[in-house]
Amino acid sequence: MHTDPLRTCRHQVRAHHRETPVAIIGAGPGGLAVAAELARRGIAATVFERGPQVGSSWRHHYDHLRLHTARSLSRLPGMRIPRRFGRWVARADLVRYLEDYAQRHELDVRPNTTVERVWPAERIGGERCWRLRAGGETTTARAVVIATGLAHTPHIPDWPGLDGFSGLLLHSARYRNPDRHLGRDVLVVGGGNSGAEIATALAQHGATRVWWSVRTPPTIVPAAADRWQRLGVLLAKAPTSAADLLTRTFTRAQLPDLRGHGLPRPQEGLYARIRRDGSSPVHDRGIVEAVRKGRVQPVPAVASVDRSQVVLADGSRIRPDHVIAATGYRTGLARLVGPDVLATPQDLPVAPELTEAPDLHFLGFTNHPAGHLHRIAAEARATAKLIARRQRQAGARTSGEPECDCAQRVSDLAG
Repeated sequence: MHTDPLRTCRHQVRAHHRETPVAIIGAGPGGLAVAAELARRGIAATVFERGPQVGSSWRHHYDHLRLHTARSLSRLPGMRIPRRFGRWVARADLVRYLEDYAQRHELDVRPNTTVERVWPAERIGGERCWRLRAGGETTTARAVVIATGLAHTPHIPDWPGLDGFSGLLLHSARYRNPDRHLGRDVLVVGGGNSGAEIATALAQHGATRVWWSVRTPPTIVPAAADRWQRLGVLLAKAPTSAADLLTRTFTRAQLPDLRGHGLPRPQEGLYARIRRDGSSPVHDRGIVEAVRKGRVQPVPAVASVDRSQVVLADGSRIRPDHVIAATGYRTGLARLVGPDVLATPQDLPVAPELTEAPDLHFLGFTNHPAGHLHRIAAEARATAKLIARRQRQAGARTSGEPECDCAQRVSDLAG
């Protein structure tokens, strides 16, 4: 009895090679949303997640985090956020929502699977595809969606002398609640929402002294942020100068001037900053009162570290017991797709899809005045629609194993 060599080869490589019409990297809100939208259009997708469960990044945010966007404007396509979660959804509730979302849409999520590399390739016959390497396996896909998000790899600036700091230093990604910092003098570095909320929580729950190091004065918006979010939807296409004038007028009418308390007013408008570098406004959840009453003391940017002291940009020195660096993240995209595909100084894609890399899509890498989750939902719909149209045009199959050349597969695996 003769054995079919093609069948034998496929059997041997199947344990190390997979096929999927669409590969999605990241099982956060963006990855889950685009997978659900593809499923609605009849296209199967596999979602690769480096963590053990969906929403891994959200699971590791601090305990008292709540969305800065209203519940009604933060839903993903095809499923409302339950009303019982309240107007401002808590971190733990959002995680539950993501779990329920993946289950309801019956998404194919593969946890504990870190994608190490993505590169373009061709099937036999010249058909273009993408290959992914993860956990010793190679997956071939007609399209890839990278939805690993902005909060991927914690970043702490390389301040001179940092290695010799005698106190406790941690990134905000490792901060959970104020308990560890009771009775301590704490420096919080970072003028974004995380820095503001952590500084406020520390001041309210037992830290002896709280400094808030701000390099660029933030735009602070009132607590009724859902109005600002709805305004952001309306002003999405408005000229930057007009949008900035309107928001500046409203904020100055509703919030006190904190210049006398060490926090200058921003020189740029809200829309100028968010459209240039994605800097979101700070939502006032107690930071204005904390600064005004002296519970949180704004200080200049960190210049260097001198053992137990932190040297600030104006030359002054402070002596914190703990330093919490709410200094942002790096995306890790250049490592994932390579500098030949992605070459931007900020390690960010310049567009949702790169002209030089068709069928490689990026989702969830921009902040927007209408809200990050609201934007993700819109991007997921647009990305799924584009992928579906292209796969229809190419006559792509959405199931079954495509024909391949065995020798080529083995060569690919070896490479």
